[in-house]
Amino acid sequence: MHIESPKKTINKSEKEVFDFLIDIKNFEKLMPENISKFEVLGADKFLFALKGMPEIVLKLKEQHPNNKIVLGAASDKLPFTLTADILAVSDTESEVTLSFEGKFNAMMAMMVKSPITNFIETLSKNLGKI
Repeated sequence: MHIESPKKTINKSEKEVFDFLIDIKNFEKLMPENISKFEVLGADKFLFALKGMPEIVLKLKEQHPNNKIVLGAASDKLPFTLTADILAVSDTESEVTLSFEGKFNAMMAMMVKSPITNFIETLSKNLGKI
């Protein structure tokens, strides 16, 4: 299953956006209002839960300075990645696209598509506030 946010223009350089996203604790600022739990578990992973959803642990899997950050599920039960692609528009502006890639059976995909789409869109929208 692939879900992609619309490109979000941010009034920060690609380095500033990358530095913000590489700091795991900053993801709390991007979370939706219905978050019920957020906990930093280390320099490269955090746990979060939205109301009515199970807890999810995300771990930093890849980083390509100033261009790309890949977070992935720490558990193999629900294998997925969340990728932030950062593109410089100018010295003070960048575009970010968030994409979700998950391997789910058809039933699970049907159940999680809407909540994940809303989650990705909220993260993207909140990126504008950094």
